[in-house]
Amino acid sequence: MRKKLKQVIHEMALYGEETNGGAGKRELAKFKEKVVNELNIDLPQAYIKLLKVINGLEFNGFIIYGIDEELLEKTPKQSINGFIELNKTWYEGEWQKQYVFLGESSISWYVYDGAEQKYYELDNPSGTVGEEFPNLESMVEKVLTDALM
Repeated sequence: MRKKLKQVIHEMALYGEETNGGAGKRELAKFKEKVVNELNIDLPQAYIKLLKVINGLEFNGFIIYGIDEELLEKTPKQSINGFIELNKTWYEGEWQKQYVFLGESSISWYVYDGAEQKYYELDNPSGTVGEEFPNLESMVEKVLTDALM
């Protein structure tokens, strides 16, 4: 995953764009508290670990959600698609509440199912499982690979 992320960072730099750095401890603490209060979910530890490396990403139509901007201490280099805001949006359908939405593309959602402890790529809008991943890192690697095509 880190190798693919470096490729994305390099590709974006060619066009004068920068990626966000990782989130800080205080930002993560505020974020986790607000997620529990507003969504009543526990975040997967792997996602918290990812946010420490890169706080959200949008590249070639693929999006990884980050900490909502109002919780950040400094202005991000790249606009962030906020995790809380977007999960609230996707939770309008009852079936969607079984998932934690971590990202999207024009045809897919990238989610975590806490009950199953699995990561999935879902068809957008049907919600049909397209691919299952053993962990977040492999899912993000697939997202970055597809974005680099």
